[in-house]
Amino acid sequence: MMLSSCFRGTGPTARAGFVRGLHLGAPNPGSVINDDAYNNVSPSVAAKIGKDLHRCSAHPLGIIKERIELYFQKNTQALGQPQFKVFDDLPPIVTVEQNFDELLIPPDHVSRQPSDTYYVDAQRVLRCHTSAHQTSLLRQGEDRFLVCGDVYRRDEVDSTHYPVFHQMEGVRILTEEEAPARWDVSQRKEIASKDLKRGLEGLATNLFGNVEMRWVDAYFPFTTPSAELEILFRGKWMEVLGCGVIHDEVMDNAGRTGEVGWAFGLGLERLAMVLFSIPDIRLFWSEDPRFSSQFEAKTLTTFQPYSKYPPCYKDVTFWLPEDNFHNNDLFEVVRDVAGDLVEEIRLLDDFIHPKTQRKSRCFRITYRSMDRSLTNEEVDRLQEIVRGYITSRLDAELR
Repeated sequence: MMLSSCFRGTGPTARAGFVRGLHLGAPNPGSVINDDAYNNVSPSVAAKIGKDLHRCSAHPLGIIKERIELYFQKNTQALGQPQFKVFDDLPPIVTVEQNFDELLIPPDHVSRQPSDTYYVDAQRVLRCHTSAHQTSLLRQGEDRFLVCGDVYRRDEVDSTHYPVFHQMEGVRILTEEEAPARWDVSQRKEIASKDLKRGLEGLATNLFGNVEMRWVDAYFPFTTPSAELEILFRGKWMEVLGCGVIHDEVMDNAGRTGEVGWAFGLGLERLAMVLFSIPDIRLFWSEDPRFSSQFEAKTLTTFQPYSKYPPCYKDVTFWLPEDNFHNNDLFEVVRDVAGDLVEEIRLLDDFIHPKTQRKSRCFRITYRSMDRSLTNEEVDRLQEIVRGYITSRLDAELR
């Protein structure tokens, strides 16, 4: 059940002045778990589909999202340009082509591996990034749009990583008047790059105030040139977003050959953790009123931590299975058993037997609830289930 505060003012007509895309709705979470040989979606991840935290106006993620939307609305109005269309409820199941191929992600790239991506079946995945909708929307004729949604990646377990998080994507195609086709392509891309950086520097100022900024060269398969914007925040350089001029081949894939445009992407949790001083990414999913009551729509407030309950540490050591094993496989098992009661999983030891060459690893699992104290008996039960799943699901041998 979602928090009631998350539903205040979140309908398609909640914010006047924005052009919104067609509501497509979320898939049935049960439909993402099936018997397909490629399927690796866990129940704990499937349960997050349709929560739509980014559409909750009184949730930190929704507050940041709306602030970004409002910036682009005011910026385009000031320049006398058409509004950005907002797509914030596109279903998270996309094709492999949308998620990887059309964005020029190489066939052998690690992000395609089941250890990193949630596969629904051989042809479909839970999107790894909001960029998965870029070519489809361009193909539909959209010239300027913002896409916001939940994205899914198998990842490590700690205070800044979670298998479900939220991104925001912005795309704009320059008009013929802004970048005439008769001009040299390098000149047109330079105009696009300057327009992009000018707008994003304004966004950073809007979010963080008058801070020092710098642009760092970067690489993304789907943009060239590419860059990351960093700001000097509380004495440290912090990455805010990645961006670039859309790659010609991506434009070709979208049926927009010869046109020039730009794209950027940012993580809402990353920004919200800084702007609201939220120390643990799990808190964004909390239904505890001590968390939710601290936030109001359109308002940036500093999170006031409530009592931090004591952690409970459990170590587990096992011989690795002969088949390919990835640490993310263990992380998924623990999350399925303990959910958000697991705070961190850390590798303590990686051992190779000198005679048999068998490999074993020792992990420390930190259990800690954000809302209450855990009893030793409760954690022992969870750990026992984890140990059973390590043998039955991972085909590993406990030590």
